[in-house]
Amino acid sequence: MLRSPAPADIVRRTLLVATAMAVSLVAYFVVTLLQVWSTGRDDSFAQGVGQVDALVVLGAAQYDGRPSPQLRARLNHALMLWQRAAAALIVVTGGKRAGDRFTEAETSRDYLIARGVPVEAIVVEPRGTSTFESLAAVRDDDVTRTLQRVVVVSDPYHVMRAQLVARELGFDATSSATRSGMTRGTGALRRNVRESLGIMVGRITGFRQLEAWLQ
Repeated sequence: MLRSPAPADIVRRTLLVATAMAVSLVAYFVVTLLQVWSTGRDDSFAQGVGQVDALVVLGAAQYDGRPSPQLRARLNHALMLWQRAAAALIVVTGGKRAGDRFTEAETSRDYLIARGVPVEAIVVEPRGTSTFESLAAVRDDDVTRTLQRVVVVSDPYHVMRAQLVARELGFDATSSATRSGMTRGTGALRRNVRESLGIMVGRITGFRQLEAWLQ
């Protein structure tokens, strides 16, 4: 006759399962954090500079038509890549908050034009207010929907998620991070941790679902 497990055995097995799950979760987080960190410091595209269909600059704050230091760093990096003939087209993204006169995309366009990029080399996509929305708008825009190979330009802590979102949306995407991000020290660590947690969830649920939860 089979004996039922003793209460002590049930507790021990439960603890073993819980410990194994906790260790796996911690390992998953550590691996993801290392990937976020290393992707943000991978300068291989900027060094090799291949040819892609477009550089996609993700938006950041603007102040009445002037790019914030964070947005300016992204634009300067994209400008450097464009000057090296990495792509003939720069797509600038980002909407505006209530009360703003200018969108992030419009501010980015004006900044690049002032530095020698011809207006015909810039596509303005002002509809997105998040990474997923901006990249989805680029995918669905009549002008940019034929783009395949793109390089997403953003901050070091952000480029891995942006790259994964772009791939989920169907782009053959890689990324290139700014070398002059404004976030340093514990602030950078917090952002890397937050991005890692988002990527952990997004890889399981899909980034579209993650976006829906965050709204």
